[in-house]
Amino acid sequence: MIIGFAALLVCQLAGEITVRWLGLPLPGPVVGMMLLVVAIALRSLALRRFGGGKAEAPVSHVADSLLGNLGLLFVPAGVGVVQYLDLIAANGAAIGIAIVVSTVLALVATVVTFRVVKRLLPASDAPTSDAGDRA
Repeated sequence: MIIGFAALLVCQLAGEITVRWLGLPLPGPVVGMMLLVVAIALRSLALRRFGGGKAEAPVSHVADSLLGNLGLLFVPAGVGVVQYLDLIAANGAAIGIAIVVSTVLALVATVVTFRVVKRLLPASDAPTSDAGDRA
């Protein structure tokens, strides 16, 4: 689990260094997450190409632990919201519109991504079973 956590921190650090070095207008952790995705994809490709089986990634254990405690990670954000209630009340309409528009855009992006990935993946020859097929 320590190796997986170290991998996450190294990717975040690499993202921070990359952003500062290249002057990118992106948060360092976002670039670090992209680097992590590339590293996981390369690892998966290497396992498939060189005959390795499906190995358990150390990052997956850390990710499961973090997701299991995700609620705790929202506490600082909740404190920040309470701290700025007057500012939020003054700009409530703009915030509401931004939330609705960004939610719709996220849903549209998700649908487009799903459709593109579905086209890129080969069709499965395995029969699918419906719940109605069971006796």
